[in-house]
Parts: sequence; C-alpha cells; structure tokens
Amino acid sequence: MSFVVAQSHFIFGVRTGVRNNLCFFDEQTVVFPSGNSCVCFNTVQRWQRFISGSERSQGMRAMTISSNRRYLAVSDYGERATVTVFDLQHEQGRKRKILSAGDMSVQEFICIAFSPDSKYLIGLTEGPEWMLILWLWEKHKLLATLKTPNTNNPVTQVSFNPYNNTQLCVSGTGVFKLFRYSEGALKQSSVAKVESINFLCHTWMSEHRVIAGTDTGRLLVFESGDLRREISMTSKIKDANVDEGPSVPSITAILSYSKGFACSRGPGTVFLFEQTDESGYRKTREIKIPLDAYCSGVTLAEYQQIDTICFSPAEETLAISTNRGQLYSVSLSSEDKLHFELLSQSFHSSSITGLSICIRKPLVATCSLDRSVRIWNYETKVLELYKEFQEEAYSVALHPTGLFILVGFSDRLRLMNLLIDDIRTFKEFTVRSCRECAFSNGGHMFAAVNGNIIQIYSVTSFDNILNLKGHNGKVCQIEWSLDDSRVVSCGVDGAVYEWNTQSGKRESESVLKSCSYTGVAFSSDCKTILAVGTDLTLKEIQDCQVLREVPADETAHTALAVSHSGRVVFTGTSSGTVRAIKYPLPIQKEWITYQAHSGPVTKMVITYDDQFLLTVSEDGCLLIWKIIDKEGRGLKSNKHIVHTEEILITKSDLEEKTQHMLEMKMRLEELQMENEYQLRLKDMNYNEKLRELSDNFVQQIGTLKTSQQAMKTEMEKQECENQQNSAELIMKHSKELKDLELSYSQKLIVEHEKYQDLEQKHQRMLEDYEKQLKSAEDRKIQAVEELTKMYEAKLQEKTQLLAQCQEDAEQKISVFKAIIKQAEEDEERKILEIQTNYEKKMKTEKQTNANLKGKNSIMAQKFISLQKRIDDRSADINKLKQERQRLLGLIRSLESDIEDLKRQISGHEKTSQDKDHIILCLKRKNQELEKLKFVLEFQLNELKQKTEPLQHDISVKKERISQLEEELIQTDKSNAQLKLTVSELKLKLKTRDKEMCKESQKVKDLETHLQRLKSDLHNCVSFIQEPKTLKDNIQMIYTRYVQQTERVSVLRKTPRAGWMLGGLEIKLKCMSHLEAEINELRKELHLARTQAKDVKAQLALLKKPKKSQPILEEAAYQDPKQLGVS
Repeated sequence: MSFVVAQSHFIFGVRTGVRNNLCFFDEQTVVFPSGNSCVCFNTVQRWQRFISGSERSQGMRAMTISSNRRYLAVSDYGERATVTVFDLQHEQGRKRKILSAGDMSVQEFICIAFSPDSKYLIGLTEGPEWMLILWLWEKHKLLATLKTPNTNNPVTQVSFNPYNNTQLCVSGTGVFKLFRYSEGALKQSSVAKVESINFLCHTWMSEHRVIAGTDTGRLLVFESGDLRREISMTSKIKDANVDEGPSVPSITAILSYSKGFACSRGPGTVFLFEQTDESGYRKTREIKIPLDAYCSGVTLAEYQQIDTICFSPAEETLAISTNRGQLYSVSLSSEDKLHFELLSQSFHSSSITGLSICIRKPLVATCSLDRSVRIWNYETKVLELYKEFQEEAYSVALHPTGLFILVGFSDRLRLMNLLIDDIRTFKEFTVRSCRECAFSNGGHMFAAVNGNIIQIYSVTSFDNILNLKGHNGKVCQIEWSLDDSRVVSCGVDGAVYEWNTQSGKRESESVLKSCSYTGVAFSSDCKTILAVGTDLTLKEIQDCQVLREVPADETAHTALAVSHSGRVVFTGTSSGTVRAIKYPLPIQKEWITYQAHSGPVTKMVITYDDQFLLTVSEDGCLLIWKIIDKEGRGLKSNKHIVHTEEILITKSDLEEKTQHMLEMKMRLEELQMENEYQLRLKDMNYNEKLRELSDNFVQQIGTLKTSQQAMKTEMEKQECENQQNSAELIMKHSKELKDLELSYSQKLIVEHEKYQDLEQKHQRMLEDYEKQLKSAEDRKIQAVEELTKMYEAKLQEKTQLLAQCQEDAEQKISVFKAIIKQAEEDEERKILEIQTNYEKKMKTEKQTNANLKGKNSIMAQKFISLQKRIDDRSADINKLKQERQRLLGLIRSLESDIEDLKRQISGHEKTSQDKDHIILCLKRKNQELEKLKFVLEFQLNELKQKTEPLQHDISVKKERISQLEEELIQTDKSNAQLKLTVSELKLKLKTRDKEMCKESQKVKDLETHLQRLKSDLHNCVSFIQEPKTLKDNIQMIYTRYVQQTERVSVLRKTPRAGWMLGGLEIKLKCMSHLEAEINELRKELHLARTQAKDVKAQLALLKKPKKSQPILEEAAYQDPKQLGVS
C-alpha cells in the first residue's frame, strides 16, 4: 500500500509584517507571502505556485524582486538571520543561494534590495546596531559591512540607485544618507540635516533625485543628498521648512514609475503624481479603497494602512497590500476608476478560530477574531459569502446540507441561514463564548460547548436535549461518530471522554493530568480515538487505555484529522507545520513534514471524499491541500458524494427581484416604441432630400462635360512644347562633351609618362634599404648571444642561494608546527575533562528529576527540600557553563594569534622573493637598452646622411602629383554632373508620359460614368408617381456611383440632413483641383519633351565612332584617387 502525501493546492490569506510583501512577476502574476511560503498567483487563470520557505526560520521579515523580475529574495529571522534567493523562472522556485552575515550575530534583516543589474544584494539589520551588509550574491561573497554611528535613530529602508549599481540611499528617523561602494567598502557620500523628521519611505526619481515620505504627510525632494523643496498635496511646490510640518496622515509607501510616482496618503488612499517639468510634479489622480458592502456595522476597510505599492511591468496595473492582509488593484489605463478592487478575494486579517465543512456542497466555513464569517468554495477556489459582525466569532459549524451555519459569538450562539447574498440569523441560544460547536452527520442535532459542559440541541425543535458534564476545565474539541450515536471530547484538564448521545452517559474515559489535550478525533471505523496535546505525542485510545503512542520532537501537536479511508492521519503543530503519519500508527518517529503556516495550526479537516485537506492557523490563512499517493493519483473513496446547487432565498427578496425584472421589461418596450417612431420621421426627411439632390446632379454633369473638352485641347498644346525643348537640350550637351574629351586625353598621356619614371626610382630606393636592414640584424644576433652566456652564469649562483634559504624556512616552520600541536593537545584535554564532569553531573541531575516527578503526587511535603537541591545543582551548572565559555574564548584568541603568525611568515617570504626577482629583471633590461641605444644611434646617423638628398626630390614630386590629382578630381566631378542631368531628364520624361496616360484614362472613366448616370436618372423619372420604387432606384444609383470613403466622410460631416449635398460639394472641389493640376501637367510635359529632344541629339553625336575613343574612355572613367596614391 503506497504512502499518502499532501500537496499544497491553494491558499487564502496574506502574511502581514513583511516589508515589500507584494510584487509583480509579469502582467498577470503577483508574488506575495502567505503562511510559511511565497505564492505566485495568476490573477486571470487563478492558479497558484508555492515557493516554500526554510524549515528552521521563525518567519519572514522582508522580500524583494530583482529589476529583471527573475530573482526573488526573502529574509528569514531566527538565531541566525538568512536571506534566500529564489529563481522564479524555475517551475518549483529553485533556491539559488542562502546568504548570511558571516561571523556576525544578526537576528533579522528588516529590509533587502537588489541592484539594478541584479548582481548585488543589500540587507539592513534590526537595531540597535542598524548594520548594512552588501553581498555579491551569485558568488556567495560578502563584500562590505557598515554600522550606523547613531544607534538611537531607527532606520527603516535601504535602496539602490536604479541608474548606478554602487550608490545606496538609507532613510529612517532623523536619517537620510547616501552611500557609495568603492575600494571594497561602503563610504558615506552625503548627509542631510533632518534630525527632527521621521522618514517612513523613499523612492529614486532620477540619478540624483530622491523623494521621501514622512510620518506627518510631507513629500520632500532631495537633490544629490541635499534637501531642496517640498511637494504639497495641492500639486504646488513650495520651499521646504524642516522644523515645521502639518499634522496630517502619514505617507507609509511610495514608488516611482515612468510618468511620475505613486504614494499613500493616510489610511486607504493613494495619490498619483505626474512630472510637469524637470523639477515639478502635479497630482493627477486620487484612488481610494471602497467601503465594505458586507459589513453590518462600522467597517475598517477604508481605514486600512497601505504597506506596499507596486506596478505591473507595463505599468497598466497598480496593486497595493494593507496592514489588514488585503490585496487591491486598479487599472491605470481607465482613468474613470477612482476606487480599488480586490485583487482576488477578501481575506481574514486575524487569527482563524473555527473551521467546518458540509457533505452536500464543496463549501468551507471559517470564523476569525476579525469579527467575520466567510464561506469558501474549495473546488472553484472562490469566496462565496462573507459578513462582518459587531462581536468576535470563536467557533463555526456548517450544516451537512450547506444551507445553515452555527456561529459561536462572545454573547450568544446563533443559528443562521446561508442566503444567496447574505448570512441572516433566525435563532439564538444563550451560550456565551462558545469555543466549540459541531453538527451531527445526520444534521438533526448539534453540540455546543458552554464552559466545561457540552450541550446537545435538536435542530428541529431547538430544545436542549442533553447536558454532558464531566470535564473540570475548558473543552477544546468535540467530534461526532459516523452514526451520531457517540460524541468524543477532550479538554485542558487532560481528559478524553466518549459520550452516548441517547443516554448522556460516559462510555469510556482516559485521563492524563500532566497533559492538556488540544485535538481529538475518531478513527475511520470509529473503534478507536486519536488525541494530541501538550505532551508532544499522538495517542491512540481504546477502551480507556492508550494502545499506541507516536513520540514527537520538540514541537507540540495542536490539531489532527483522520482520513475517511483510514490510511493516513494528519496533524498540525505549534510551529505551523503539517505532518502526514501512516495509519495504523507506527512505533517510531515516521512521518512526512510539510511547511504550511507561520503560526500554530488551530483547526484542520479532511473533506468527505478524501480529496482535500483544509488547515487554518493563527496567521489568518486557509490552506487547501490535495491528498494524493506517492504516484500522484487521488485517493479512491468508498462514498460517492453528489454536490447540490440549491441555494436559499427569502420570499421578500424573490418578490423584489421579480418586480424589478417586470419594471425593466416595461421600460424596454417603451424605448422600442420611441425608436420606431423616430426612424419613420427620419425616413420621410431623407426622401425629400433625395429628390433635391437628383436635380443638382443633372446640372453638375453638364458643367463637367464642357470642362473636360477644354482640358483636352490644353494637353495637346503642352505635348508639342515639351518635344521641342527636349531636342534643343540634347544638341547642346553633345557639343560640350566633345570639347572636354579632346582636352583631357592629351593631359592624361603626359602624366602617365611621368608616373612611370617615378616608380622606377622608388624601386631602387627600396633595394638599398633592404640591404642595410640585413646587416643590422646580423649585428643584433651576435650581441644577444654574448648577453645570454653572461646571465646564465649569474642565474646558477642565485638558484643556489634560494635553495639554502628554503631549507632554513622549512626548519623554522616544522618547529613552529610542533609548538602549535602541543598547545592544541593541551587545550583539547582540558575541554574533554570539563565535558566529562559536566555530563556526569547532568546525568545524575536528570535521574533525580525523574524520581522527583514520579513521587510528586505522593510526597508533596518533601518538594521544598528537593527544589533547594535542584537550585544548588543548577548554580553549579551555570558556573561550569561560564568556565566553558571562558575556555572557548581563550581557544579562539590563541587560534587568531596562530593565524596572524602564519600570515606574517608568508608575507615576509613573498616580499623577499619579489624584491630579488625585480632587481634581476631591472638589471637585465638596463644592459639590453644600453646596447640597443648605441646600435640605433650609429644606424640613425648613417641613414640621415643618405636620406637628405632623396627627401628633397620626393617632396618636389609630391607637390607635382597633388596638382595633377586636383585637376583630375575637377574633371571627374564635371563628368558625373553631366551624367546625372541626363539620367534625371530621362526619368522626368518617363514620369510625364505615365501621368498623361493616367489622366486620359481618368477622363474616359468619368465620361462613361456620366453616361451611365444619365441613363439611370432618365429611367428613374418614369417612377415619379411611385415613391417606393423611385426611392429604391435612387438608393441603387447612390450605392453604385458614390464611393464608400466619400459616403463615410459625408455622413460624418452631416449626420442628420444634407449628406447628399455635401458629397456634391466635395466632388465639385475635386473637379476644380483636377483642372488646375492638368493645366500644370501640360506645361511640364511640353518642357520635358523639348529637353528630351536636346538630350537625344547630344547622345546621338556621342555614339559616333572616333579614333581616340578608347584613350578618352579610359581617361574619363579612371579613378583619380588611384592615380594620386600611386
């Protein structure tokens, strides 16, 4: 049989007291702490992913997300505070690094922050030291630490400059400082004089600007660490006065974004500020937490203090968390929204005291010290109902049908109906501060605890049937058997009783006065009873005897639940963990522990189909677990449970809703009648306008025909003029090209001959220089060989000296090690002797204590004398502890001395070796440099004598070459310009021809459209006496001849009347524009044709064969830069 395990499925609740306890992973996913884990919650698909915390931590204190939204850092407090970095892109939230403060004793980090590039992590510790610790977290390296000089002023926040990895800002009460990491330490760069101001939060706006919020509601702007001005809430900027401040609500959270920043303003309010210029900010929106509609009395929803503000990556959503454990969000894209909405559901804000489920519906009921009762659906993961009351709720029980609920308040026990949208009381019982209540499985009875008495009532008659008396202390839990014939109860008095619900007598009992029981349950077959208490064990009781005991570790069990299949028992502990234990119970400590809550588990229950485990805690969270086997499959249940969908509603509510529906239907009918009447009136108006428009169209068609004929004649004239101009231009260009070719061909021949002479001289010079270089290299080789022989002899001497020095150092080290070993052995012997004496004394004291506990009930008189002996022994133990601590301190001091001596020896050896090596290298370099200097000076003198006449010739020739290059560049530029003008003229000709063709085609299309329109209008005249057919024909003509774009533009301009007239006006304007454009085109065509003719004539002349054509082409198209380089 495979072992049953539990898997975290969904959690309702947020952990308060954690700094920055809300952040966005992406546009749809938020991360927040809940229980003892961090939860990634998708707000659209409504799934959750759990990142479990560390096992030994006592709770979370702060969290932060990196700027690239990949890494999440969480600080845990305990004996040694740690910071854990998780990889959010990994499916299970893999742990990357666990950071600590090294040898320093740090209990908690109150604020942590990533650098902009996510490489560094800064942590701020709790007072009185208020220490800053900087890590290079990926390499698990502690870079720097810094203690604040003034320990009286508490520090609240630390943050990185988003534009600089090495700059930090720290704020607190009378503290506002900027630090910079340089040369392996955190150095203070600026301090503002703000001793009387209490800063609660701050945010970076730019590389040098920080805005901070105070407890008096002031927004102060700092530039490069200096206080410059104050931003008032009336969107004006005034000069800062540090000493005086108005008593207004405090600013507890602030965060910048691309447009400006958002900050809290007292309870339940967030202001959005946008930047107007480089130094000004203006308030644009005020967003508030709405009133709680489900609260019956005074509500605290709108008076919640805002702890954290965060923006989504695209800055479309703003989310906040409050001090009452609620999450709200608002969309910034819709500016109409002035109130926040719940991000998921409303959660409990205090300890959950009651938990109950029903059979016929997938519902869970919880009650809390926050005076609310909530109904959850564990299948759809939705809050179905909730209501706040005037009194605190201590216990809750759901009826098996899921239609009624029993709630124990401080003044009375109330039986209520679960309606469609409300929880209403219909019967009250005089049971004060009822800490436990439960319905029977049949639903016909319920049991309620009244002090140390268990009262059983009938659900049908509401009479008190039985009073079960026997407990001497407070009753902690009661549970019904499957057939409702028995009730089991446990209490603080150490008693577990099994009652008969028909006779009211005790059937079995088990009393252990040294243990106060906190949880009790029947086994799956109801033959045995399982109980947990303060003695740290899980007991199985049958027939007044304890059958089995499962010993626990240091944590006590606080609640338990047994599966209906009888395969597993789940227990909750005082540390918030949940344990899965096999059933039948094992003898040894065999269980699986799960990280669940951050406070003691108060209640836990398994659903009737064995699919889900539900746990609640003092941290105000409801956690849903999925019960599966080790292969990942759900448990098979013998019972087939069918969930119903019926709901309760009162007759008055139903009548109100039906009446409202009837009124809405009547209103709909009236609106339909009004719309039909208005449509008829509009049709009549449009028919009249259509007639007027048809007459206007006929007149416009006649005018358009005459304008078309005039445009044709003008087009023909422009064509003739363009052809003449183009022929003239071609002739001119051809003549100019011929003249230029003749002149430049002769110049190029002369320059080419000069260039060849210069090349021959250059080659001779190169040959001479190569011979000289070879002779210099031979001399260098001989000098190097002589030097190597000299230095090899010196190296041998030095190596012998080094060997002698090393032998001496080894002898000294061996002597020093022997001394250290003797000291260590002596200290270890002393420690062992102290430990053995201490252990012997501890064993004897444990034996005496055990005997005293056994004889405590019989020998009460001897207790005082024994207690004195125990006090004496404890004093001896304290003395031994002090001696041990003193000896440990001595050992540590000796170890530090040894390490210092080792470092000094290694340092001396390294410095001596380094100095010898440096001296040798410097001597060698000096000798080499002197020889090289002598050789180079001799070579330089020879080269100077040879190169002086040559340099004079080269300078003269370079001047001549530069003159020739300038002439060639000018000729190439003129040739390129001529080519460009020819190509531009050709392109213009082509574009003119195309435009002419398009215009002629447009004219033809317009003529055909006009002829068709005339014929269609002529046909419509015959239907003047028939208005319907005439209307249809005119609509057909309109749809056929008027384009869609024209119709849309006309309808937009004239929505009610005159839409046809507007279309005609637009057409007339278009025709006038067309006429002007055609006239201009004709003129341009005429010019282009004349230019084209000139170009063609010039090209024809160029194409004629010439004798000197190959030489000219080479000269014209050769690159002038190549000639200059050669």
